[in-house]
Amino acid sequence: MTDVAVVTFDGFNELDAFGAYTILNRCRAAGLSAWITTPTPTVTSMNGVEVSGQRPLEFAAQAQVVLVGSGVKTRQIVEDDALLRSLPLAPERQLIGSQCSGALILAKLGLLAGTSACTDVVTRPYLEACDVKVLDAPFHADGDVATAGGCLASRYLAAWTILRTLGEDAVREAFHYVAPVGEENETIAHVLAVVDGRKFADAA
Repeated sequence: MTDVAVVTFDGFNELDAFGAYTILNRCRAAGLSAWITTPTPTVTSMNGVEVSGQRPLEFAAQAQVVLVGSGVKTRQIVEDDALLRSLPLAPERQLIGSQCSGALILAKLGLLAGTSACTDVVTRPYLEACDVKVLDAPFHADGDVATAGGCLASRYLAAWTILRTLGEDAVREAFHYVAPVGEENETIAHVLAVVDGRKFADAA
């Protein structure tokens, strides 16, 4: 079983956290499981939804895939050195992705040095202050590290994870289920084009 830690902090964005989580868990029968991974037993979203974590933050160090979510408290989180030390992520043995402001956490962990990244418009200047080139694109992958920008771009992180762990057929199966009815083929083609670099390649 391939485990995915969806790292979720207080103030999290619901679309960012649960978008990828839900799509990924369409693949449980194929051997891929996503878990809401939190620093405390419960976290509260930016809109007041309280969620119980399924795995503690320490789980992120052992998961094969780690997706770092975003939220309204990310700039506070990156000032907490102890919290960052509890995320010893290792791209040499893990697939690592971030959603929107989660890219700022990856930058503070030194995982975006010398590469480009995607994030949301609010986080962009803070990421650029870390000497990271921000792309005008929803998704970018460099080796085993990927970033996505914009809430609805969480589907690209999910597709990238499935593609890298289970292959293209699994992406097609998962997205055939979650795509808007009547738009299945169009959605699948677009998502695959984005995550394998056929779209937005010039932005890099």
